[in-house]
Amino acid sequence: MSPDNTSVLLIYTGGTIGMIENAETGALENFNFEHLQKHVPELQNFTFRIDTYQFDPPMDSSDMDPDAWRKLVRIISDNYNRYTGFVILHGTDTMAYTASALSFMLEGLNKPVILTGSQLPISVLRTDGKENLLTSIEIATARHSGGRPIVPEVCIFFENHLMRGNRTTKINAENFNAFRSYNYPVLASAGIHIKYNNVQIHTENAHGQLRPHYLLDTDIAILKLFPGIQESVVDAILAIKGLKAVVLETYGSGNAPRKEWFLRRLHDACEQGVVIVNVTQCNAGTVEMERYETGYRLMQAGVVCGYDSTTESAVTKLMFLLGHNYSPAEVRELMNRPIAGEITI
Repeated sequence: MSPDNTSVLLIYTGGTIGMIENAETGALENFNFEHLQKHVPELQNFTFRIDTYQFDPPMDSSDMDPDAWRKLVRIISDNYNRYTGFVILHGTDTMAYTASALSFMLEGLNKPVILTGSQLPISVLRTDGKENLLTSIEIATARHSGGRPIVPEVCIFFENHLMRGNRTTKINAENFNAFRSYNYPVLASAGIHIKYNNVQIHTENAHGQLRPHYLLDTDIAILKLFPGIQESVVDAILAIKGLKAVVLETYGSGNAPRKEWFLRRLHDACEQGVVIVNVTQCNAGTVEMERYETGYRLMQAGVVCGYDSTTESAVTKLMFLLGHNYSPAEVRELMNRPIAGEITI
């Protein structure tokens, strides 16, 4: 790797990693990322240029929204030819949503975009932030001998594992291993060496041109089933004014109650142009709507199979497709095939 043609843009959006403890109050506060060098002196060991961009003011990840995703896409697009790769420091709570959204919005991406963060602030002695940050930078600049990026896609790096962004979900609010990719193998594991799983890495756009997208439609709801769910609850969600799509979180391999009122409500909504996508509440596994009668009845009602999609990926993919004014029939068709490696058919 030649330092002369290697560089990274480090984008700080907010989150725990970029906080320090106020000596007087004990509260966690965002610090100016110009002082990053002070808290992570190891950055000086990199022989290439690392530039920084900071959201002003920094955002708690709970406040992350499509406007912030558009801002990230614009920053990456405007600086795309200037850097080898991009590292986004982000709060953990909505990191999987942001990673999923960026995977669809950055069409034709052929450079690494690595999201990372931490469970403890970078200034704390036992922080996991330093290791996450330093390894993410190394991955963002990793290239094959011919100069081609090793990981030209949107990823999350956390606790020694590099995962495809739109396959990842947050599973732990306490431990350092906060994220998991249940339905897709990790792209790399970091120990003494970083071992890349090249077979699983998306390389179809290796020579493509970046086509940034900014159109998103948030007229979407999530309906999580539970035993005893009332007709009035389902009615209220499906009657939301302007509703265009619903992510239906079902049981097991895509099963739901066979109650006549429930199936009728879903059928009527589908007939009215609402796209309903079936994803499982289980952490791992896939929706197989033809496996059991309960799932088959959903398919008959017009519900679309979400396969092994995470909820985060299904939500952001629907936002992306609806934002581009695809018809309900077109959205249903596109939800049934991967456009950024987000599902396995």
